[in-house]
Amino acid sequence: MPRFVHVVGAGAAGLAAAVQLQRRGARVVLHEAQDHAGGRCRSYYDAKLGATLDSGNHIVMSGNTATLNYARAIGAADELVGPTQPDYPFVDLATRARWSVRLSPGRLPWWIFDAQARVPNTQPADYLSLVPLLFAKPGRSVAQTMRCHGPLWDRLLRPLLHALLQMEPRDASAELTGAVVREMLLAGGLACRPLVARNGLGSAFVDPALRLLQHGGTTIRLGSRLRGIDFAAEPTRVQTLHFTDESIALGANEAAILALPPDAAASLVPGLRAPNRFTTALNVHFAVEPPFGLPPVTALLNGTAGWLLAFDNRLSVTLNDAESLLNTPPEALAVTVWAEVARAVKLPPEPLPSWQVVGDARATFAPLPAQETLRPGTRTRWNNLMLAGDWTATGLPATLEGAIRSGQKAADTLLNQPMERR
Repeated sequence: MPRFVHVVGAGAAGLAAAVQLQRRGARVVLHEAQDHAGGRCRSYYDAKLGATLDSGNHIVMSGNTATLNYARAIGAADELVGPTQPDYPFVDLATRARWSVRLSPGRLPWWIFDAQARVPNTQPADYLSLVPLLFAKPGRSVAQTMRCHGPLWDRLLRPLLHALLQMEPRDASAELTGAVVREMLLAGGLACRPLVARNGLGSAFVDPALRLLQHGGTTIRLGSRLRGIDFAAEPTRVQTLHFTDESIALGANEAAILALPPDAAASLVPGLRAPNRFTTALNVHFAVEPPFGLPPVTALLNGTAGWLLAFDNRLSVTLNDAESLLNTPPEALAVTVWAEVARAVKLPPEPLPSWQVVGDARATFAPLPAQETLRPGTRTRWNNLMLAGDWTATGLPATLEGAIRSGQKAADTLLNQPMERR
């Protein structure tokens, strides 16, 4: 078992790996190229709104066991909040119809037999259309596997899967989509409550982890960019890590975990195949107090806005078809989205509140069937080098749950190896 591990990358996967390593008694050095930790899962202060914003909207499901266990381990479990029941409110922006899908608490899906709990204009037999996803063959899309039309698809499956996959679900890998369905809907309503970070992603996943790591003796080096790696052939191991301002030789029982974006990892590791197509994420934040009683998460259909998240003094919107909107002038986007939000939550459409548009053209790898075949495993052919990240072969699309699982798996795989003999 390695006694000293360099974790390169302080996003969600890297932080999860470092916390797991420290908990199991290893000495850790955490390197991050930027001047802040968190990667795509971070918060920052926005002077225009006078508020703390997240780099992207993330919804955690109550059945995401790795994420919740990680939050408990770093002392931040109370930062995740959501409805007490697995209820999903929907607003159709085109027809102004409103309804809620109310899942049964247990594993048996009694809700589909209740006309007041299931999707309007659906029958219990309609839900059997999900069954082919559970037996999906590798390399096939959702559209090639199940029926992608009708009220169930339009009013529940497409918006829900769009949020989890961050792309048009018809084109996504059926295998990955089936994994999401299996871990959510089939796990019962208690695994399907949507949770959000009430004080931001930084307070829920990043800052408490950094405090725990520092208190436990982990060295944290921000602005420490990995420029190259020297590999030894016999034994097959990483020999030296070259950072911007120093080179570090790895001795016996010293190891590294690369928790970097896929293109960065592929540029450092010879022969590494990694996903190379990405999805775009766009969020619009409005500095306005949510109406009393507004649920923390609401799905908006048939509009530019996709999901509405309610925070103290702020409404935040995740947009549909973000890639096609990337070049839209931000103010025009804010005006369009606010008109939809105001109609959905019954607020005055004018004046336009203070707003901010946050976008990422390369938010996550695209969970297409062809991209799934490019995802590498945790192990590499070098005994003291592991990979972590939501783009590795986690069995899930690019989610926070997948990132945290990958970091914990990299740490455990490394520490479960026998001690290296030189």
